[in-house]
Amino acid sequence: MIKIGILGAAGYTGGELIRVLLNHPEANIVFANSESNAGNLVSDVHEGLIGDTELKFTDQMPFDEVDVVFFCFGHGKSEAFLKEHTIPTNVKIIDLAQDFRIKGSHDYVYGLPEINHDEIATAQHLANPGCFATAIQLALLPAAYLNLLKEDVSVNAITGSTGAGQKPGATTHFSWRADNLSIYKPFQHQHIAEIRQSLKQVQGYLDADIDFIPYRGNFARGIFCTAVVRTPAPLEDVKEAYKDFYRHAAFTHVSDNPIDLKQVVNTNKALVHVEKYGNKLLITSAIDNLLKGAVGQAVQNMNIMFGIDEHAGLRLKPSAF
Repeated sequence: MIKIGILGAAGYTGGELIRVLLNHPEANIVFANSESNAGNLVSDVHEGLIGDTELKFTDQMPFDEVDVVFFCFGHGKSEAFLKEHTIPTNVKIIDLAQDFRIKGSHDYVYGLPEINHDEIATAQHLANPGCFATAIQLALLPAAYLNLLKEDVSVNAITGSTGAGQKPGATTHFSWRADNLSIYKPFQHQHIAEIRQSLKQVQGYLDADIDFIPYRGNFARGIFCTAVVRTPAPLEDVKEAYKDFYRHAAFTHVSDNPIDLKQVVNTNKALVHVEKYGNKLLITSAIDNLLKGAVGQAVQNMNIMFGIDEHAGLRLKPSAF
């Protein structure tokens, strides 16, 4: 069994991680840390877990008792935490924040299995990709492999309210979000840097801009993305290249038919579809922002790091009907 510690266990990602790990055949949750909820039942905070566990939150962090620790912190807090605390060198770290996603003076491997599987398998420290970043990269990486990203790429993606985290805000409460739609951070979303890093890794260069406009959706979870790439390449050739690129991917699949969000919500799947209008290649992708966009991908990475079945704990049923 893999012995697991969770930091920041009371938020949306923490709760979703606990839900997945409770049903993982090789996982044993040793501690779920939350200083503000110490002593409370996990199921009192994450009410969907009533009847599934008697686990309680703790303010303790017994790192010497675990094999891996998940950081479910807000962005910027992981690096600060590591400056104040020491984690044994034999304990693996999977960080769900953005602190170590960009290559630099650290040893964190970027955890996108579709392009970094071998590096993940030997990683001690892992930076889990962002939710928008995952959806957009999986839409564009085969195009990068085909050297198609020569002109600016237009990307639109809409996300559910859970993408903003559990803390209530002006744009997340029901009376504002319901029956509403808005954009935020156009052309300057924080995930663009990691998207560009991966596309450059695969294509070898990236001079084109990724013109990304994020939308807030009036639903709880999921990301639906569209990207437009200009190319004279024949559609059938592109389709075959996309399928070939993902032929070994455990959870990313290219669909011959148009896709919709309900096909992926509550799963670790990423679905991709390509079609063409004149010289415009339209790529759509869909993921669950809390699973393939966060916790599911983190557990997938844990499975790879510990050399077990990549699907372990992640054979989940979509919410569709």
